[in-house]
Amino acid sequence: MKTFLKILLAVLAVVILIKLLPLTLAAACLLGVGVMLLAMVGISALTITGIIALVIAVALSPVWLPVLAIVGLVALIRRGSRHPAAP
Repeated sequence: MKTFLKILLAVLAVVILIKLLPLTLAAACLLGVGVMLLAMVGISALTITGIIALVIAVALSPVWLPVLAIVGLVALIRRGSRHPAAP
C-alpha cells in the first residue's frame, strides 16, 4: 500500500508540474528578458563611463603629459646618480 501511495503522489506531482509548465516558462522568459535589459543598461553605462574618462584624459593631456615627462626625467636622473654601497 505504501508503494501505491508513493506512485500516486509522483503521478500527482507530475500532473501539477505539467499544468504549471506554461506559467513557469512565462516566468523564466520574463526573468531572461529582465536580465538582458539589465545587461544592456550595464554595458551602456560602462561604455559611457569609458568615453567620459577618455574625454577627460584627452582634455587634460596638455597638463598631465608635461608633468609625466618631468616625473620621468627626474626618475631617470635620480636612478643614474645612485652609487652602489661600499663593500
